Amino acid sequence: MATNLYTETVTSLTHWTDTLFSFQTTRNPGFRFLCGQSTPLGIVVDGHPLMEGENPVLKPASLCSAVHEEHLEFFFSTADGGDLTRRLAAMKPGDQIVVGGKPAGALTLNNLSPGARQLYLFATTSGLAPLLSVIKDIDTYEFYDYIVFVHSARHARELAFTEASITNLLKDEYFEEIVLKKLFFYPTVTGEPYLTVGRITTLLEQGKLEMDLGMPPLDIETDRVVMCGNKSMVQDIRTLLEARGFTEGSHQTQGHFLVEATV
Repeated sequence: MATNLYTETVTSLTHWTDTLFSFQTTRNPGFRFLCGQSTPLGIVVDGHPLMEGENPVLKPASLCSAVHEEHLEFFFSTADGGDLTRRLAAMKPGDQIVVGGKPAGALTLNNLSPGARQLYLFATTSGLAPLLSVIKDIDTYEFYDYIVFVHSARHARELAFTEASITNLLKDEYFEEIVLKKLFFYPTVTGEPYLTVGRITTLLEQGKLEMDLGMPPLDIETDRVVMCGNKSMVQDIRTLLEARGFTEGSHQTQGHFLVEATV
C-alpha cells in the first residue's frame, strides 16, 4: 500500500457549472509544494482510502491554492475524469480525502530561464488550476514585470472560477496593489459571443492578443510562457513558439516555455 498520504477534511465545495467544480480542504502543516505542482488525490470511504486491491485509488490533481495558504484547493472538470472525479464532485463539507505527500510537476517557475520581463499563462478549462497557484505566489511578481493570464473557455460561465480567484486576490491587502499593477487577465470564449472570441492560438497568430495588451509580439528575449490545457491547444502553441525560437523547459534544462496537457 502507498504511504506518505495525508488525510484532509473538505471545508467547502463549489459547483461553477454542471461539469466544473472546486473544493477546499484542511492542510497538514507538513505538506509542502511549489506553485504549479500537482499531487495524487483520493477519497476516504468508511474511514479508509478507497482501494483497488492493495493500492489506494489516486488521481493526479493540480493545486490551485497558494503555497502560503493554510488550506488546499483543487479544481476539476467531470468531463475530463472518470469515477473518482465524479465521486469528488459528490463530496460535501466534512468528507475526507487523501493527499499524496510528494507533489511533482514541471510547471514550476524555476524551470524557466531567467532574464524575461513578461510571463504569459495560457489555460483552457481545468488546465487553469496550476496557473492560479502561480498568480497567487508573491515570487511570481518579483520575477516578472507583467503577468498575462489568458483563459480560453467554450462558454463565458466557465470563466467564473478564474474571475472569482482574481477578485479574491484584489481583496487581499498584501496582493491588491501589486496585482493591479502587474497582472492582466485576458478571457476569451470560443462558443458564443463575448468581449473577445477565439482560440488562444488564433489570437497569437493574428497578433490580436499582444495588440489588445499593447505589448510587442512574443519574443524569447523578453517573454516566458506556461501553458496547461487540452492537447490541441498545447500542441498548437508549442509549434507556434518553437517557430519563434522558444525552447521547452524541464527539470533537467531551463527553457522559454513550460507545458502540461490535460485530456
